[in-house]
Amino acid sequence: MPYQSSGTISRIRRSVFFCALASLIACGPGGTAAGTPIPGATISPHSASATKGMVVSASAIASDVGRNVLVAGGNAVDAAVATAFALSVTYPVAGNVGGGGFMVIRLPDGRATTIDFREMAPRSATPSMFTNATGEYSSTIHHRSHKSVGVPGTVAGFALAHGKYGRTDWRRLVDPAVHLASDGFSVPPGLAQSLAGARAYLGIYPSSLAAFYKNGEPYNAGDRFRQPDLAATLARIRDHGREGFYHGETARLLAAEMRRGGGLITEADLAAYEAKERAPVRGTYRGYDVISMPPPSSGGVAIVEMLNILEGYDLASIGHESPRYVHLVAEAMRRAFLDRARYLGDPDFTKPPLERLTSKAYAAELRATILDDRASPSRPAQVAVRYESDQTTHFSIVDADGMAVSVTYTLENGYGLGAVVAGAGFLLNNEMGDFNGKPGLTDTTGLIGTDPNIALPGKRMLSSMTPTIIARDGKLVAVVGSPGGRTIINTVLQVVLNLVDGGMGIQAAVNAPRFHHQWLPDVLFTEHNGLPAPTVAALEAMGYHVRDGGEQGTAHSIFVDPRTGTRVGAADPRDADAGASGH
Repeated sequence: MPYQSSGTISRIRRSVFFCALASLIACGPGGTAAGTPIPGATISPHSASATKGMVVSASAIASDVGRNVLVAGGNAVDAAVATAFALSVTYPVAGNVGGGGFMVIRLPDGRATTIDFREMAPRSATPSMFTNATGEYSSTIHHRSHKSVGVPGTVAGFALAHGKYGRTDWRRLVDPAVHLASDGFSVPPGLAQSLAGARAYLGIYPSSLAAFYKNGEPYNAGDRFRQPDLAATLARIRDHGREGFYHGETARLLAAEMRRGGGLITEADLAAYEAKERAPVRGTYRGYDVISMPPPSSGGVAIVEMLNILEGYDLASIGHESPRYVHLVAEAMRRAFLDRARYLGDPDFTKPPLERLTSKAYAAELRATILDDRASPSRPAQVAVRYESDQTTHFSIVDADGMAVSVTYTLENGYGLGAVVAGAGFLLNNEMGDFNGKPGLTDTTGLIGTDPNIALPGKRMLSSMTPTIIARDGKLVAVVGSPGGRTIINTVLQVVLNLVDGGMGIQAAVNAPRFHHQWLPDVLFTEHNGLPAPTVAALEAMGYHVRDGGEQGTAHSIFVDPRTGTRVGAADPRDADAGASGH
């Protein structure tokens, strides 16, 4: 099964342009020694530089909201709160109040922490909840029903982060999103295209049709787009904090939507939700410190494991996009994804061997199994990997003091379940689809049924989201992350490799073509025309099954020049409405 979702929704967030290989040289300077990244140039229309603060997100409008918070004296966490709620208005495909995700924070003194606001299974969830009356697994129940909705975590997560690390009044941070929803904003081209493509998906729900379309028709670029019900929900969050979402009118409306649709979430489930602060996963790569998200995200563990494997090779001398380079990186991906499926899940329910998986010694064992001239086999008997949607969004922030925030959050599918909560104006997630479908059901189609990620009451589903921060010698270097389902981990990996081993500027590192291997299916996916034809031919001769996978991720990132402190924001050109905004 390919890593992308299929049909219209797989194209919702695809931009109409792509920085091709031939133009990469113009996207940022290169030529530095490996291990010494340099700042991306501002010659790209997608990058910006600033001396104090920087915000990069999928929506230029939301990036400006975050930037304005920094200008007014807010810190990076404050700006993250404002950016996230603005994205719930201007980037509905993945920005949300009805979903969940992860935040990695690095404080100016080098300390780091993470906020886990992943959705949770409601109290009535069971391991067999995605089966029909005859006990057979049902993909529709798993991904396209109100039973696929997890208890949302976004509001609780940002409230927790703000309460511990923010300094600006909460109301001031949420108020811009309230006004964007109530007063409206000019529809940018990417959103217009996205809503037009999602018309059939969203249109089956009357509340969604009313929220996102004008007399049933898509908005055109430049039209004024108002969302009064969402504005009312955001106003309750502004005025009452997390209580304004998990209690009172919003909770009542969400629970009523669940009852209408046959879902499981109750007002008691909402009241019981808790975001959690967790210690980050840490690793090193060629002298750089890697700070990333622990389980229930698999991203941090996987990226550290892959970097540890690759540290044993001189990638800089091998040559970027050469057959050997792609082979070694793909084999590291293959092994990390096998371990992901074997071991990782919600740490409150299972105890994955994190110390071993992220150790240099274990990486050396795995490296010894990589053949120089041949692809390793991937067998269903070892593990089968299920589908995970690629519709997520990521943003990166650095403030004037050097606090950095990396956030990835999602509704799961593009526009989540597709159902707007009637009277509340926000979309429901379908994150329960990230739990395994049925205990013991592991097959070659991509389903797995291993215990670590089986649905249970109060459990958080496994994720690939990989918000990551890079530092060196006590100084902040980069803030990285991406959407893309299973491809997230490998997108972040390649941005880091491009910076450290490729010596690329940040915009070139973000723009560069990407590839992806996730153990099963045993396919090496590449972006369209992403690898030179001779490289593809050589890989196929080594036993790889190479397939065009379309665009991969949108890695909105920030680089900090170690010499000048300049913040260089790189918006990924794969996201049509993205923007970097600094001061």
